[in-house]
Amino acid sequence: MPSKPAPIKKAANKEPAKKEEKAAEPEPAPEPAPEAAPAEAAPAEAPAEGEAAPAEAPAAEEPKPPTPPPADAASAAEETPAAADEAPADAAAPAVEETPAAAAEAPADAAAAPATEEAAPAADGEAPAADAEAAEAAPEEPKAPTPPPPPPKEPTSAPVDLFIEDKNDTSVTIIWSQPETIGHTGLDGYTIEIAKDGTEDWKAVNEEPQKSCRYVIKNLTTGDRLKIRVVAVNAGGRSAPCALPEAVLVKEVADRPKVRMPRFLRQRYVANVGAKINLTIPFTGKPKPVVSWTKDGQPLDTKRVNIRSTDRDSIVFIRAAERDDSGVFEICVKVDDFEDKAQFILQIVELPGPPASLKIVDTWGFNVALEWTPPKDNGNTEITGYTIQKADKKTGDWFTVLEHYHRLNATISDLIMGNTYNFRAFSENKCGISESAIMAKQEAKILKTGIDYKPPEYKERDSSEAPKFTTSLNDRATTVGYSTKLLCSVRGSPKPKVQWMKNQMIIGDDPKYRQICVQGICSLEIRKPGNFDGGVYSCKAKNDHGEATVSCKLEVKQAAVADADKK
Repeated sequence: MPSKPAPIKKAANKEPAKKEEKAAEPEPAPEPAPEAAPAEAAPAEAPAEGEAAPAEAPAAEEPKPPTPPPADAASAAEETPAAADEAPADAAAPAVEETPAAAAEAPADAAAAPATEEAAPAADGEAPAADAEAAEAAPEEPKAPTPPPPPPKEPTSAPVDLFIEDKNDTSVTIIWSQPETIGHTGLDGYTIEIAKDGTEDWKAVNEEPQKSCRYVIKNLTTGDRLKIRVVAVNAGGRSAPCALPEAVLVKEVADRPKVRMPRFLRQRYVANVGAKINLTIPFTGKPKPVVSWTKDGQPLDTKRVNIRSTDRDSIVFIRAAERDDSGVFEICVKVDDFEDKAQFILQIVELPGPPASLKIVDTWGFNVALEWTPPKDNGNTEITGYTIQKADKKTGDWFTVLEHYHRLNATISDLIMGNTYNFRAFSENKCGISESAIMAKQEAKILKTGIDYKPPEYKERDSSEAPKFTTSLNDRATTVGYSTKLLCSVRGSPKPKVQWMKNQMIIGDDPKYRQICVQGICSLEIRKPGNFDGGVYSCKAKNDHGEATVSCKLEVKQAAVADADKK
């Protein structure tokens, strides 16, 4: 049975081999190897169904490739028929599948691959048509894309925006931004390098590249001037450096100076003349800031203003303020190249002067119109108002008619008809009312206008009358040492003259007696009478029409003495 179909198999095997050669000719040398893999898989299963034919017969008829086939393909072709019968279909497939790996190394392997593939269909005597179809379908598989060559490795662009964030006497903190162009190889990190000013001896301060865009350069020597630069590193190498424009002086600047002006000094500070000024302005800064003061843009006069500054504040002291001390005070605190300024306004005020002038503009009815001008001296502050006063010429007493008045003219009303008035004005500011006033030179006389009064005519009556006592004197008794008073009343026209007498003797200006006569009531007071003050007292009233006299007796008694006192 196996010897009969052998010629048919050879004819069938030649046809697919020629087709594979034709299909392999137009292809480039490196490509056939992957396409042969499917063709190998189809005939590889045929030996499992029937008896395997010797692999040497078809291989001898086909042209040999100029280069020897790979070891895997040659071993598969030299297998004995016995080994082919025993090998399962799965075992044959791996041996043939190794061919594409070797075919990629040499272009001549493309011809060896079909030769190896023909060995498997030669052994299959029952299905020649299936092998031919599988061989024809193999070249129609899609081709794998050619991998592009790897791009060249290039370094990134230089870092940007490098500047100093902070520094002190032993370290400098720098920050920067990442490069604008990083590339496909990525960014491994940054290297920070320093060199002393005036040299090009650059040394890296970090052992390995760091990812962060901030770095603190520590353990520096105070007073050194250093050049600093940053380099970006990746697989392509080092980028161009990004350096600071100027060398850095390693010196302590722990805190920038800052003036902290108190809230009550942020506006105008007002004080009276003669007051003691003691103002404290705190500030911060390290190391100790240098403090300077100016007044109105000029250096401060230390004879008038005392300044005492510490590490934390500055004190402005004036023992007795004067108006010339007013002005804009400015403090400046400076640390190295950093400084801060603040200012406050000091205003020294006093009482204002009186208004410059005051005059009466018009007078009508019960009203007077006044006008005045502001004072020449306002006390170094604005005038807040005026005070207007009036005085009746008869009494001379001043009364306030307007207070805290802001205008420069006013109308005074409700005056009394027939009276004459004087007016004066005071100025007022924050300190109070001016010590003196300005008085109007003119007087305002309120006339009785519009009234023509004619009093009625009366016949005069003769009211002449001789003195007449309406109340006479009464006898009195008193005790030694106790004052007493004698009373009587008299009338008469014209008013009579009254005289007091004791025992027909006129009592003059003796201080022991007090004589009073008001509205016709006459009284005589005897102050602490003695033993000899008793007697007859008379009151005599006399005018042009006559005279009248009344009398009484005064008895002065001794005080009662107790029996014990007598003994």
